[in-house]
Amino acid sequence: MTEPSDPTYETIRTELRDHILTVTLHRPDQLNAFNGQMLADLLDVIDRVDGDDAIRVALVTGAGRGFCAGADLSEGGSSFRREGEREEEHRDGGGLLTLRLFESTKPWIAAINGPAVGVGVTMTLPMDVRIASDAARLGFVFARRGLVPEAASSWFLPRVVGISQAMEWVATGRVFSAAEALAGGLVSRVVPAAELQGAARAIASEIAEHTSAVSVALSRQMMWKLLGAAHPMEAHRLDSKAIYALGRGADAREGVESFLEKRPARFPGRVSRDLPAFYPWEKAPEFDD
Repeated sequence: MTEPSDPTYETIRTELRDHILTVTLHRPDQLNAFNGQMLADLLDVIDRVDGDDAIRVALVTGAGRGFCAGADLSEGGSSFRREGEREEEHRDGGGLLTLRLFESTKPWIAAINGPAVGVGVTMTLPMDVRIASDAARLGFVFARRGLVPEAASSWFLPRVVGISQAMEWVATGRVFSAAEALAGGLVSRVVPAAELQGAARAIASEIAEHTSAVSVALSRQMMWKLLGAAHPMEAHRLDSKAIYALGRGADAREGVESFLEKRPARFPGRVSRDLPAFYPWEKAPEFDD
């Protein structure tokens, strides 16, 4: 099953094939630099991913030789100055994106094909798997621009790589290699450029073809939301609810029966209708005006 690229987006391209939606950042002449329109396009496509049961996994990559060169700096030194907006009203665009990804019920894979700096790398932090081309270069360059890490990355990055590694990259602001990203735990693997898309799709296909969509959706939310838990008892309480709810459902029956019968599973569950009644169990705090 292949759905042609959606022409309605200005800064991204999408293709749905075999239950995998490939989202390609598409401003290749600007190394896919992030702007307001790209934010709007990505927020829309996340809603689409979560609302369509035909989409099991989303895969994000960049057009041309870059993944995303960070924020669009075409306004020069005033690129980050917000005129006519009060401090208490300002919302960081990168943060709006990563918070929405954090709440997504579908798994997200970043295939980092080239330079990914600033918001180009922080946008990937709430994605679930990051793999990189050996040509990729990454950097949390904010201190070299007189800024601080955005996109809620002061929360995400230490949880992904640990506080010491996070502070080294943030305090130096240097751009580093894919090999260093792998050693620091930012990406799970580095592959030759020609093999990147195939490697990313292989992971996506394994999810799409062999797992329960409901199980993956709930597991994703449990893993992310429990990062801030104070005690493993919080996980135990939630595990117990989830095992009780899913254990009574059709997907668990099919998972066991297909295993015993030595055949591929055909899970009937749908994320749009079959998440357990206790989901969502955690309400996001409001933004203070």
